[in-house]
Amino acid sequence: MGIFSSIKNAIFGDKAKAQEAAPATTKATPTPVSELDVEATLDGMAGADKLNWRTSIVDLMKLLGLDPSFANRKELAGELGDSDYSGTAEENIWLHKKTLQEIAKNGGRVPAEFL
Repeated sequence: MGIFSSIKNAIFGDKAKAQEAAPATTKATPTPVSELDVEATLDGMAGADKLNWRTSIVDLMKLLGLDPSFANRKELAGELGDSDYSGTAEENIWLHKKTLQEIAKNGGRVPAEFL
């Protein structure tokens, strides 16, 4: 399981895990897990008020209980299409937006300002 799968599981919970366990019938666009309000879900997590998860990939990963180390961010960037990730501020902004875009593609309702 990759870093993005861990992020998705932390946000969507058991529904995401069940979907990953189900055998894939096609490699087409994934079926949305649900229409989950991502902002409300993240705001409701313990510690959300102390983290800048809305703009920081590091804080988003911390909120979800994931290690925000350079190695994990580099792995996540590779999963999302950046094979040359070096950890710059611009790359971290891209990584945060791309992560939330992928959450939206998987059935999360993500406010437009995060995309």
